[in-house]
Amino acid sequence: MIKQNYQKLLDERIASLKGEKKKLLLHSCCAPCSSACLEYLASYFDITVYYYNPNITAKEEYAHRVSEQQRLIKELSANVAAEIKFAEGAYEPSVYLEAVKGLEDCPEGGDRCRVCFKLRLSSAGRYAADNGFDFFTTTLTISPLKNAQLLNELGLETAEECGVEYLTSDFKKKNGYKRSIELSEKYGLYRQDYCGCGFSKAQREREKEER
Repeated sequence: MIKQNYQKLLDERIASLKGEKKKLLLHSCCAPCSSACLEYLASYFDITVYYYNPNITAKEEYAHRVSEQQRLIKELSANVAAEIKFAEGAYEPSVYLEAVKGLEDCPEGGDRCRVCFKLRLSSAGRYAADNGFDFFTTTLTISPLKNAQLLNELGLETAEECGVEYLTSDFKKKNGYKRSIELSEKYGLYRQDYCGCGFSKAQREREKEER
C-alpha cells in the first residue's frame, strides 16, 4: 500500500460529514493515549471508548488501566460537553498468548506486535458491527513508537471483514502526542512505560539496566 497522510484523510472524512454526528467506536489502548484523541474527536462523533487489551497480561496492571480510562472519560466528558460512553471487552490474556505463540522473542514493533494489533482491531470491528456503529478506529496511532502505516492497513483490512468503515488516523500528528502528555498531566493520569505485555515489559527492564 502506498504511504498516505492518514491524518489528512481523517480530517477530510470528518469534513465530509458536514456536522452530522455519527457513532464512533474508539478502541483505546490506555487513558493517556485516548486523552488527546477524545478531545479532538468529541466535537464530531458520538463516541464509545472500547477497551479491549488482552495483551496486558498482569491482572492488577489491567485493572489499574481500566480504572484510569473510566476516570478520564468521566472527567473529560464534562470538559468537552459531550457524553463519552465506555464499553469493556473481555479480559482474555490467554487469547493473546495463544495468538503470539512462537513470536515471543520478536523485538518490539515486529511480527508479534502485528498479531497483537490485528487481534485488538478485529475485536473492535466485530463489536462495532454487532452494535450498529458507523465507524471504528484506534488510539494506537498516537504513539510515536507505533507504526501508523501498519495500523491503518490492518484497520482497513478489518473494515472489509466486518463491514464497518474504519477511520484512518495518525493521531500523533498536529501535536497530538504532545497534547496527550499535557492532558495526562492535567488529569493526573497513570502513564505506564511499556505497552502492556510481559514481553515489552521485559524489554523495557533490559533497556533500563543497560542505561
